[in-house]
Amino acid sequence: MNRDNSTAARSAGPASLGRRRAVVSFVMAPIGLSLPARGMAQTPSGTVEISQVQIAFLVSGNLGSGRLHFQGRTYPFSIGGLGVGGIGVNRLEAVGSVYGLNRIEQFSGVYGGARTGVAVGDTGRGQLWLENGNGVKMHLRARREGLALTIGGDGLVVQMK
Repeated sequence: MNRDNSTAARSAGPASLGRRRAVVSFVMAPIGLSLPARGMAQTPSGTVEISQVQIAFLVSGNLGSGRLHFQGRTYPFSIGGLGVGGIGVNRLEAVGSVYGLNRIEQFSGVYGGARTGVAVGDTGRGQLWLENGNGVKMHLRARREGLALTIGGDGLVVQMK
């Protein structure tokens, strides 16, 4: 039997992208991560600013602080956690939108997230998508400084100060 096993021809189409996305979602789901939704349809509940240091060599650790701007007030918080994926050391400054926050008590907790980015000197950029058990979501745009390649997932603990 002679079959054409040209995977390049089969994997180039949109159906292949859907399969890859499904496989990545399946692999990340057990650790509480999901791929970012395309274009958040909700109106943001607030905004956040985060500053943290990340160290990674296949396993990553991070520690930092931030400010939540919600209903006309500013709330300081600490953030830290562990993750998988990436290599290097970088300082991250991120800003973004918060969705699904109705009461300040919903903000604290454990967030699962997916991240991508690269840092070389002070030219790094990336994005983070985080969600906690209360349904609060953060979409962050990050600026990174250092030398690092980040792709993977994190479990982060946010605590109000």
